[in-house]
Amino acid sequence: MSNLELTSDAPADANDGAWLACIECGETFAPFDAVRYTCDHCDGLLEVRYSDLPTWDDFREDERGVWRYAAALPFEEGVSLPEGDTPLHEVPGLEEELGLARLRVKHEGMNPTGSFKDRGMTVGVRVAQEVGVDRLACASTGNTSAALAAYGARGGMETLVLLPAGKVAAGKVAQASLHGARILEVDGNFDTCLDIVQELAGMGEAYLLNSLNPFRLEGQKTIGLEILEQFRDEEGSYPDRIALPVGNAGNTAALYKCFRELVESGAMEESEMPKLTGVQAEHSAPMVEAIEHGWDEIERWDEVETRATAIRIGNPVNAPKALPGIRETDGTAVAVTDEEITDAQRALAGEGVGVEPASAASIAGVRKLREEGEIAADEQVVCLTTGHLLKDPDAAAEAGVDPEPVPGDTEGVLETLND
Repeated sequence: MSNLELTSDAPADANDGAWLACIECGETFAPFDAVRYTCDHCDGLLEVRYSDLPTWDDFREDERGVWRYAAALPFEEGVSLPEGDTPLHEVPGLEEELGLARLRVKHEGMNPTGSFKDRGMTVGVRVAQEVGVDRLACASTGNTSAALAAYGARGGMETLVLLPAGKVAAGKVAQASLHGARILEVDGNFDTCLDIVQELAGMGEAYLLNSLNPFRLEGQKTIGLEILEQFRDEEGSYPDRIALPVGNAGNTAALYKCFRELVESGAMEESEMPKLTGVQAEHSAPMVEAIEHGWDEIERWDEVETRATAIRIGNPVNAPKALPGIRETDGTAVAVTDEEITDAQRALAGEGVGVEPASAASIAGVRKLREEGEIAADEQVVCLTTGHLLKDPDAAAEAGVDPEPVPGDTEGVLETLND
C-alpha cells in the first residue's frame, strides 16, 4: 500500500514550507529546484506536502474561488481567469426519485473553460512559471486541452496538446484551437497520447500538465473544500458521500488529500470524511475492477470505449492515490452503462442542470448503488459533475428532443402545437 501519511520530514531546501514527497518510498524533494513529476529514486507518484496545514479560519474571507484557499496551496496567487466558486445545486426531483435524505450536485462545468480542469491549471501554470519552462503540454480527452490552452494563453506560454484522433468532442477541440494551442491528433487512444507526452516531458521538450503533475491536484482539492463548506453552511454538517466520475482518478486523489489535510490540521474529524464513490463507464472501468477484486494496483485496459469521452481512459495514472482514498473513506466504485449515463444526463437536464455525458456518470452511479442497497435512504450525497453540457453538443443533441419543422406562419405553428 502507498505511503500516504502527511508527516514526512521537509527537505532542507523546502520552499516556504512546501515540498514534494514520494507516496511509495517517502523520499522528499524541494518543489521548484528541478522539473519532476515522479520520484527520482523509485518513479513513484509525488504529493505536495506542507509544514503548516490550515484550518477553516485560515481561508480568505475577502476572496472567492480557488485562491480563497491560498493557505492550503503552494502560492498566494496563480495564473487566474478566475476559477472555482461553482454552484452546489439542489435537485429536488432527483432527490425524491432516489429516496435520499439530501442530494446536491456540484457543477464544475461553471468554471471559465467549462470544466474542473481550470482549478488545476491555475496552480500548474503558476508552477511552470516558477520553474522557468516555456512550453506546456498535455494529453487529453478534451477538457484538459481546453483548460491548458486558455491558461497557457493567459500566462503567455506556448501550449501543445495531443488528442486521440476522432475521439474528442468538437466543442473541446474548438476551445483549444481558439486559445491558440498547437493540436496534434494521435493515431491511438488517450493512454497512447499520455505515453508520448510523458516521453516528451522526460526529454525536456515540454512541461507536463496532466494530473500526473502533483501540483495540478493541489488546485483540484479545492473542489473538496468548497463542497464541505457549501454543504455545511446549508445543512450544518458534511455530506456522507461524494460520488464522482473517474477517468485518470485525479479528483478522487485530490479530494482524499483534501480530507486528510483537514483531519491532520484538526479542522475535521476522521469519522466525518465523506465516502468517496468512483463511477466509471462499464467499458472503461479499470478502477472498478481493482476495487471489486481487492487489488492494490489496477490492470491497464488497452481497449476502452464509451460515449462519455472525458472518462474514456484505460490506465488511470492516479490510481495509487485514488484506490486508498476510496477504501480509507469506506467508499466504493461502480460501473454504469452508456444508456444509464444518458438517462442520468436527461434527468439532470430536467432539473435545469446541463452537463456533458461523463459528468452524469456520478448520478448514474448513485442511482445504481441506491437500487442495490449500497447507499441508504438516510444518506446525504453530493454528486460531482465535471463538465458543461456544451462541451459535447453532439451528445447533448442526441440525448435531447428533435426539432420539429413547421410552416412559416402562426396558423401552421398552432396546428403543430395542437397535434
